[in-house]
Amino acid sequence: MALLERVSTLVRANLNDLIDKAEHPEKMIKQVILDMENQLLQVKTQVAIAIADQHLLEKKQKENEDKVAEWTRKAELAVDKKQDDLARAALERTESYRDLSAGFAQQVVDQKAQVENLKTALRQLEQKLTEARAKADVLIAQHRRARAVGKASDAKMAGGNGSSAAAFDRMKSKVAHTEASAQAKAELAADDVEDRLAALEKEDRIEQLLAEMKAKRA
Repeated sequence: MALLERVSTLVRANLNDLIDKAEHPEKMIKQVILDMENQLLQVKTQVAIAIADQHLLEKKQKENEDKVAEWTRKAELAVDKKQDDLARAALERTESYRDLSAGFAQQVVDQKAQVENLKTALRQLEQKLTEARAKADVLIAQHRRARAVGKASDAKMAGGNGSSAAAFDRMKSKVAHTEASAQAKAELAADDVEDRLAALEKEDRIEQLLAEMKAKRA
């Protein structure tokens, strides 16, 4: 998520280094604080949205679980009435809703993780913003003293390290993209075979469920 990446960049930012590199330290620190405040508002909004999405997914999961129970009862009724065709159809519905319920359950797990990530980012950014506000005047004064004793070489060295890190990050991103593309192609190639096998497995499962239900109701 781009928002979390921006927040992570702000959280990792070294305020001393930013001021040392800035031509106008006072403007720089004020801009950093403003950026943090803006990102803080965005993260708060995203946390609220993510929590709402989680509740919606949980509701969908519960609805499908209820449908599983409902169609199971219908299948049992069809077995009692010796209506095997209706029982098979009801069991197919049962399995479809069971699959949907499992899918929503996984989405709930993923969404909870996303909510926690956003909450963690929010706490970290709030802490960093508090630090920046408290240290603003002190950091600016330190910067002025540092320039007075000639520490420009440290700023150049820090800038070089920053460039190297940026180049490494770009290379890492490119490799990750290549790996993701290769994995996607492999998954697409396997989809057809998996779908056909899944259909056969589902058919066997329906027959097994029908047999078990008939034996149970006999």
